[in-house]
Amino acid sequence: MYTLKTDSDFDSAHFLKGYDGKCSNIHGHRWTVEIEVYSEGLEENGSLRGMIVDFAKLKEDLKKITDELDHSLIIERGSLKEKTLEALFDEEFRIIQLNFRPTAENFAKYFYDSMKTQGYSVKKATVYETPKNCATFQE
Repeated sequence: MYTLKTDSDFDSAHFLKGYDGKCSNIHGHRWTVEIEVYSEGLEENGSLRGMIVDFAKLKEDLKKITDELDHSLIIERGSLKEKTLEALFDEEFRIIQLNFRPTAENFAKYFYDSMKTQGYSVKKATVYETPKNCATFQE
């Protein structure tokens, strides 16, 4: 089996509502996302001969997803009072509401699924919350 791996970074803030610890408060991270794709064989013809996929295309597709999250406050839908959300929107803050708690574990599955939806054979997705702490999802 052949594998390729690339990564992309984004900066954002989040908090974990109901968490018993410091992460219940708004804080930021420079997240690093690693995607590993695989194939049993390589392209046999054309400009991609001898490759699984073009690294440039793989990086570009991952970067599109991370760019959507960059410099935002990422929250779980329903985790802030409506008045608080309205005030943040009135201040023109960039808020991204997700249907899951914004943990490294959930982000790993999010990126896995997002790249798989784009047609990649994803082996695993790893999300680093800090340089030393990461979570991985693979089927």
